[in-house]
Amino acid sequence: MPIVRDQWYVAAYADEVTRTFLARTICNEPIVFYRTQEGAPVALADRCVHRRFPLSESRLDGDKIVCGYHGFTYETDGSCSFVPGQDRIPRTARVASFPVVEQDSFIWVFIGDPALAEQREIPRAPWLNKDSGYITSCGMEPIRSRYSMLVDNLLDLSHETYLHAGYIGTPEVAQTPMTTRVDDDANIVYVSRHMDGAECPPFYARSTGIDGLIDRWQDIEYHAPCLYLLHSRVAPEGVKPNDDGTDPQGNHLEVTYAITPETDNSVFDFWAISRDFAKDDDEVTEFMRKNNHTVVMQDVDALNILEAVIDKEPEGFQELSIKIDEGGLAARKMLKRMSEAAGAA
Repeated sequence: MPIVRDQWYVAAYADEVTRTFLARTICNEPIVFYRTQEGAPVALADRCVHRRFPLSESRLDGDKIVCGYHGFTYETDGSCSFVPGQDRIPRTARVASFPVVEQDSFIWVFIGDPALAEQREIPRAPWLNKDSGYITSCGMEPIRSRYSMLVDNLLDLSHETYLHAGYIGTPEVAQTPMTTRVDDDANIVYVSRHMDGAECPPFYARSTGIDGLIDRWQDIEYHAPCLYLLHSRVAPEGVKPNDDGTDPQGNHLEVTYAITPETDNSVFDFWAISRDFAKDDDEVTEFMRKNNHTVVMQDVDALNILEAVIDKEPEGFQELSIKIDEGGLAARKMLKRMSEAAGAA
C-alpha cells in the first residue's frame, strides 16, 4: 500500500520537541524538529543543501540552524541566510519547510504539497490534553512493518482473543459480530462491537475493580490515514447509560493510536490510553501503563514477524479474507483511493 501524501501525520509527542534537535523520518522524508526561543515548533528537511550533512547534527544560533559541516545557516522557513566564503547566496540555497501544528499533545507535520495543508482538517483526540479530565498513559514504538499492517491489526480486534489472551483478550471478542460503516466523504471507517455479559479480562478487572461479568463496548473511528480512536466502555453486566446519555456507572477509556509511516516498510506506533475512572489512583495508572505497553509490544512482535514473512512471499500471493476483515478491507480501499487522488494531483 503506497504511503498517502498531502496529509497530516503525527511526528512526535509535544514534549519530545524542545530546543534540542529531534531527527525523525516521516513518510520517507528526513526531518529535523525543534522549537524557537518563543516555543513554536519548526520542521525542516534534515539535509543541508550543500553536501547533505544532517542539520540535526548541527547547532542552533538563536532560532537559526548553523550546519555543522560548512556553516550554511538556515532560517525557520528554510531559507539560507549565510554561506561561507561569499556574499551572494545562491537562489537554490534553501531547504524544505514543513507545515507543523501542535494539537492534543501531538506535533503534527504535513507531508506533501504545503499549499494543501489548510484544506486538510487534523482529527482531534482532546482527551490527551492535560486539562481534559482524563488520565493518560502513552508511548511510542517503532515497528518494522508497512503501515497498512498496523491499520489491519487495529481494525480487526478479534485478534485480542488470541494474541492478547491474559491481558485484554477473552472469547467474546472473537465471537461477537461487529458492524462496519464507511464515510467516504470524511475518510472515516467505523467498526463497532458491543459485548454483553462478557468475561472481564485481567486488564479491566484490576483497573476498574469490577468482579464478575461485564458489558464491554468497542467503538472504533479510523480517520484515514493517520489516526485511530477506540472508544471503550466497561460496566457491570446489565448496567446501561441513562436515557439522557450520561453514564455515571460506566468506565470509559479512550484508546488513541497515531499511525505514522516512517518508510515504505516501517511505521511509528504512537499509543495512548486515557481513562475517566480511578483518576487519583497512581497504582492503577502504573498498572495500565505497564500492561498496555505489554499489549502494544505483542502487536509489535507479531507485525515484525509478519512483515518478514510477507516480504519473502512471491508477487501476487493470495490472502483469505473473512467477515472479521470488513473494517480492514474498507480501510485498504479508502487508503488506495486517497493515495491515487494525491498522486493524480
